[in-house]
Formats: sequence, structure tokens, C-alpha cells
Amino acid sequence: MNWMGFQTIHDGKSPFSYDGHGLSYLDIGGGPVSVLLKFRNASRRIVVDPCPYPKWVYDRYKEEGIECVVCSGEVEDLLSVNVAFIYNVLQHVRDPQKVIENALRTAKILHMFEWIDLPAHPGHPHCLTQFDLESWTGFRGKVEQFNGTNECYGRAWYI
Repeated sequence: MNWMGFQTIHDGKSPFSYDGHGLSYLDIGGGPVSVLLKFRNASRRIVVDPCPYPKWVYDRYKEEGIECVVCSGEVEDLLSVNVAFIYNVLQHVRDPQKVIENALRTAKILHMFEWIDLPAHPGHPHCLTQFDLESWTGFRGKVEQFNGTNECYGRAWYI
């Protein structure tokens, strides 16, 4: 998650925990293994995802003090937070622009990491581009080609 600017801390639980600096966080499309599971020192952590998961996923979030809301990122009444995350999710949603607009309205800071220039296919109905993401966010992001870095391949855009 270095591409999203998280500060690594060593808290005895994992060498890959992140410092939340006392802020509140919203992970849009966080799924069953949200990065918020690795955040310490956060005032509030919320995962929003429309998919149904086994009970143990929700129990784990609750045990870690993470709120889990079963809804899509297109829902307009997302909870207000300091920081919102969108990572590897916009290819899967109905309206990627709407998800970004909601995140920008909901949070003071937005961190994103999305794969770009991949043709649409079942389960990934959108071909995201640098132009789209920069138009929708209003931010100039960085583009990087991954050729096996952390076993990842492809082009990504991130802020």
C-alpha cells in the first residue's frame, strides 16, 4: 500500500500495520479483507461493500472495531470521514464516477489505486483510463506499469 501513502508502523501484531493518526476512515468496496484491518490509532473505521459475506467476515470486523455497512459506493448518504479509500473497486461498480463523487463529498482526503486500460469483461464492466479518473477526481494521479511487483501485472493509476 505504499502507493497510497500509508505510514507503516510495527505494533507487534504485524510488520505491515499502518498508523491512522487518530483520523476516521471509510473503505469503499473494502470486501472481506479491507486494509482497515491493518490500521491502528484510528478514531473510526468503516467498510462499505454491497456483497454478502460469511458471518465470520462481519464478526472479524466487529472484533477489530470496524463498522461494516452493506451497501454500494453509489449510495449518496455515506458516512462523513476524514479519509476515504477506493482501491481496485471501480471496475466492479455500476457507476464509477458516482462512487468517486460520493467519496469526494464524504471525505476530506481521498486515496485511490485503480488498474487502468484493461478491457471490460464479465465482472469488470468498465475500462478505466487515466483520463477518466483524473476527470472524475479533479486530481492528476500517477501512472505506473507493474511487471511482477508484488506479483502484480498491468498499469495502475493512483493518488
